Amino acid sequence: MTSAPDITLKSWLMVALLGLIWGGTFMVQKLALGHMPPFWVAAGRIGFAAVITIAVWQLRGGRMFTTEATDWPRLAFVSIFSAAVPFMFLAWAQQYVTSAFTGVSMAAVALFVLPLAHFFVPGERMTLRRTLGFLIGFSGVVVLIGPAAFASTGSPLEGYGRIACLAAACCYGVSSIVLRKLPPLDPVGLSAATLIFGSFVVIPIAFVQHGLPPMPPLEGLALVALLGLVPTAGANLLRIVVIRSAGPVFMSLTNYQVPLWSVVFGVTLMGEPLPGSMIWATLLILSGVALSQLGALQRLFGSKAT
Repeated sequence: MTSAPDITLKSWLMVALLGLIWGGTFMVQKLALGHMPPFWVAAGRIGFAAVITIAVWQLRGGRMFTTEATDWPRLAFVSIFSAAVPFMFLAWAQQYVTSAFTGVSMAAVALFVLPLAHFFVPGERMTLRRTLGFLIGFSGVVVLIGPAAFASTGSPLEGYGRIACLAAACCYGVSSIVLRKLPPLDPVGLSAATLIFGSFVVIPIAFVQHGLPPMPPLEGLALVALLGLVPTAGANLLRIVVIRSAGPVFMSLTNYQVPLWSVVFGVTLMGEPLPGSMIWATLLILSGVALSQLGALQRLFGSKAT
């Protein structure tokens, strides 16, 4: 039986860290695509992450399962739709869509999660306050990105790229719900299993689509290794811990932070101009998060939720 969400200070810190990590992921992936074809970027990312996570898992004793045979299909589903499929969709789509649209599509994860959690996860009901909070947060993302969110790249495949981005967001939303409903498992073992299953899907598809992997320069290898180590191996484990403890709706708050951090990285690392909408967008995003999680914030600061 799935327990009610347990949102603590540690949960808030992990969600904040995930937003920071994933905020820089699309920038790094875009650079990696300059050295390798998209499915090999996805395969290198998930394969490297799998090796690292398996090593950590074995050092911890290789603990994971007390599951029944009926749990394996759900675990395989989570693995494919929380890593393999969205990684491939996003790597392929980034060739044809703007980074701004990618940011908006990731913010849409919360809008997929909210109605699904209402029906399938105990303690995650879609109240009016929570729904308004998520809509306000999403509007903050749209204000931040502005008209660039829907600007065209001119590519004939842009429409398919946008569909792929939204499909990736849907995959993250659905897999979060199923992940929450899995029986008790060691989080490192569960992370290793999702990456192993995901590798079994992505690597053969990369071979079929692109042939043998190219040998990129040292910079390309470093970028793929960075993608595998931080936003995949490390962040995948954090994501699992947050969903299993605080729930998929709380986890989806990360996706409002991603565009915000993307802008911060663009300004500080890439010399991009600071958007005039930054302050208003930040206020909307933080207000939406606070409204949607008012009860958790009140409990965190010692007040009784009303």
